[in-house]
Amino acid sequence: MPNPPRLRAAALTASVVLLSSVLAGCGGDGAQDEDLSAQTLSWKECPAPSQAEGGGGAPSPLPGGDEWQCATLKAPLDWDEPKGDTIGLALIRAKASGDKSKHIGSLVFNFGGPGGSGVTTLPAFGTDYAKLRTRYDLVSFDPRGVGRSAPVECENDQQLDAYFQQDATPDDAAERTELLDNTRKFNAACEKNSKKVLPQVRTTDAARDMDLMRQVLGDTKLHYFGISYGTELGGVYAHLFPKNVGRAVFDGVVDPTQTSEQGSLGQAEGFQLALDNFAKDCTSKVEDCPVGDTAQDVKDRIAKLLEDLDSKPIPGILPRQLTQTAATNGIAQSLYSKDFWEYLTEGLEQAYDGDGRILMLLSDSMNGRSENGEYSNISAANIAINCADDKPRYTADFVQEKLPEFRAASPLFGDFLAWGMVSCTDWAVPGAADHPDVSAAGSAPILVVGNTGDPATPYEGARKMVDALGKDVGVELTYKGQGHGAYDSKNKCVQSAVNGYLLDGKVPTAGTVCS
Repeated sequence: MPNPPRLRAAALTASVVLLSSVLAGCGGDGAQDEDLSAQTLSWKECPAPSQAEGGGGAPSPLPGGDEWQCATLKAPLDWDEPKGDTIGLALIRAKASGDKSKHIGSLVFNFGGPGGSGVTTLPAFGTDYAKLRTRYDLVSFDPRGVGRSAPVECENDQQLDAYFQQDATPDDAAERTELLDNTRKFNAACEKNSKKVLPQVRTTDAARDMDLMRQVLGDTKLHYFGISYGTELGGVYAHLFPKNVGRAVFDGVVDPTQTSEQGSLGQAEGFQLALDNFAKDCTSKVEDCPVGDTAQDVKDRIAKLLEDLDSKPIPGILPRQLTQTAATNGIAQSLYSKDFWEYLTEGLEQAYDGDGRILMLLSDSMNGRSENGEYSNISAANIAINCADDKPRYTADFVQEKLPEFRAASPLFGDFLAWGMVSCTDWAVPGAADHPDVSAAGSAPILVVGNTGDPATPYEGARKMVDALGKDVGVELTYKGQGHGAYDSKNKCVQSAVNGYLLDGKVPTAGTVCS
């Protein structure tokens, strides 16, 4: 998206067909005196997802004919006032398919973002976790501020179309003023429409929600699979509740030691690496690469395309045009998975011929825009959660000073990610910290899986997470691959290690490498 603090680290939620939703509260439900940990969930057939979750149809039955089930978990709006107003958190589950005598409990998933709807994502990837389902109920949720769970609301669909068409990499004072003005308008709309929930969407709040979820689901330990931002959420949970951690896996790992500036710079390097790998892959094949003769030629042609689009957009999905911003966003989306590289190749071919439809479709996917022109709330939630978490506030002058460093990290994505740092400058809620605390002394082992070719959460973050979790907690596994995350690459070595730990409690040897 044009200017969140970071490119969203949630390719899963950006690229799936959104399939499911659940009824849940979206504001304060009134004060209560009950013990929320003693509540009983009412599991029912899942309805079609709300527009905030991405729209679409209800989830298809599971293999064997079992139905997905949905429920609402009641949680405090403000964890500092647990007897005050409550909100509803949307949950979805697939009951375990195997021998009941071998049932372990629930395995809770967070697929990242922040801002991704777990209620829509889990059904889209449910078959990928069929083996884990033999011993677990698979459970996911819309975190607070997301989807059906007290969703953050900012601008309307028409305003968002304009917001995502703006020039996110200003070249002069007038363009900088326009970018900053549009950012302030967006942030003001968030405050106006979601004032009550904005201070309550920090990752620490979501972690407390997960411990409540654990109790209500009837588990003594939280068994957890966190992907992308889900690894940060999992690390914060482990810090707050180390003794409650069961078997946990972090995949596509966020570096918990970085400020938002450092995270953006790391992503510039990561996406540049992924672009380099795409260019090398295309030009190394037996047949001719249709978008360049050499790897450098591929990158040069992309740079020229983006330069041309800055002053002369081409037709996209009419009536919208493919701008430089939308094209950059679409290219970034395609680098989240090697499976998307063919779409990038086709999209570039078309764009060179004056047709921007494929790159715009990729950009729309990143931004949560459906074919009918309606947006999910993933962008609003992403900004709200990041800005509530991240303490630094960056000015346009600061970004201008940092541009050379970002351009050195990535000639293509540097400006894009640098200017994204102004998103929180005028945010209504102060940020919590420079970076999350994930130290988790006393926690059970956490398997931390890093991918050497990951663009959104660069590989180095896995080692930083292991170190930050503390001695005898983080266990690092390396996957030498491409794309964001590792388990869904279908690599047998990775899946065997992850399944072995989650299903049988077998902790892989630290430093294991899969390729």
